[in-house]
Amino acid sequence: MIGIPLGLLAANASEWLMHKYVLHGLGRHKASFWSFHWHDHHRNARKHGHLDPDYRVPPWRAWNGQSKEAAALVATAVVMAPLAPVAPFFYGTIVYSAVNYYRKHKRAHLDPAWAREHLPWHYDHHMGPNQNANWCVTRPWFDIVMGTREPYAGTARERPVVARTQQAA
Repeated sequence: MIGIPLGLLAANASEWLMHKYVLHGLGRHKASFWSFHWHDHHRNARKHGHLDPDYRVPPWRAWNGQSKEAAALVATAVVMAPLAPVAPFFYGTIVYSAVNYYRKHKRAHLDPAWAREHLPWHYDHHMGPNQNANWCVTRPWFDIVMGTREPYAGTARERPVVARTQQAA
């Protein structure tokens, strides 16, 4: 049973590491497979107030950022499958975490108000002034541990932006 908390910690650490070093590190280079994250996903989220229209299309219908994200999560589960017989609770938690990540990330970018309320650390990552912070999506644990959690939603820094957006509407 120790595999469950270890799986949750490993999944959250992986979110943080993957987001910071792969999606933002390698992803900044246009020629990289991972460039969809910075050049498409971040652009869409900033342009549309956290909404990413790519999530409206099922992943098997288009090869876009959303489908690449789903493919990477499936690949992770497949690569880790040999652990299933020796660490079934750990592996099961990793698979659960991958599904949970995809489900929450998709909902966050289809329903920005839900994201702002339920995943403010991820909303802050896209909408805050520092897009090189708040690396976690499902839980802010490793952002807190690593000192990269920077609150933005609901702060004094966000208020003038919200006021301008409401005036423009």
